[in-house]
Amino acid sequence: MKDIASRPPHRGRPIYGAKLGIIILDTRFQRFVGDIGNAETFRFPVQYSVVSGISLGADLTPDGETLQVFYRAMDDLVARGVDGISTSCGFLAIMQPHLTARSPVPVASSSLLQIPMLQRMLPSNKQVGVVTAKKPALTPEHFAGVGVDFNGPIAGMSLEGYFRANLVSGNPRIDFARQEAEVLDTVRTFLTESPNIGALVFECTNLSPYSAAVEREFGIPVYDVITMLDWFHAGLSPRRYR
Repeated sequence: MKDIASRPPHRGRPIYGAKLGIIILDTRFQRFVGDIGNAETFRFPVQYSVVSGISLGADLTPDGETLQVFYRAMDDLVARGVDGISTSCGFLAIMQPHLTARSPVPVASSSLLQIPMLQRMLPSNKQVGVVTAKKPALTPEHFAGVGVDFNGPIAGMSLEGYFRANLVSGNPRIDFARQEAEVLDTVRTFLTESPNIGALVFECTNLSPYSAAVEREFGIPVYDVITMLDWFHAGLSPRRYR
C-alpha cells in the first residue's frame, strides 16, 4: 500500500500550512487574544481576508452588492489555499446558505452552528442560552441561515454599554477588565432570569476573550467562535497518531 505521506496534495496552492481562512470585517477596535481577529488566539496558522468598508455585521442583509464583497473575500482565501472558511461576526449566519452555495470548501460562518449539537447533548431539563452583541438585530432569519430551530433565551449586551460603544467607535485602546466586568454582569442577570440554562453560546466573536472568565465565575459551559473553529480545524487537519 502506498504510504499516505508520499501521496501528492489534493490540490496545488500558493500557501501551505494555513488551512483555515477567516473573512474579517473592516474594523479598528482592539482585538484581544481570544478574539477571532487576533491571530495569536489560534494554536494553528490562519489566513485572513478583509471585507473593505464593512465594519459591523449585525445589520447586514444578503443583498447582491454585499454578497459580492463576501464572495471576493472567499475567492481570495480559496485561491490562497485554505480548506475551510469562517467569518468574524456571528450575525453572518444569515450569509451561510449563500456562501456555501458558492464556496468549493466548507464554510462555518457563525458560532450559532453549535446550537443543535448542544441542544441534543444537554440534560432534558436544560437549554442553550445565547448571548449576543445586539439582541434586537438577532432574528429568526439568522438562526434559519445556519439551520437552527431556536426558541430559547437570548441576552444582549447593553446597547448603551462600554462593550457596544467600543465596537461602534472602533476604540483601539480598550480596558479589558472593564469590558470583562460588563460581560460578567450581563451573564449574571441572564442566568438569574433563566436558571434552566445548561450551556451558553456567544454569538459575538468579540465575546470569546471572556469565555473562560464566565465559566470560572458561573461554572457553566461556554461555546464561542473559537470552540467552533478548534473543532472545525481538527477535521481540516486531523491529529496524527503515528
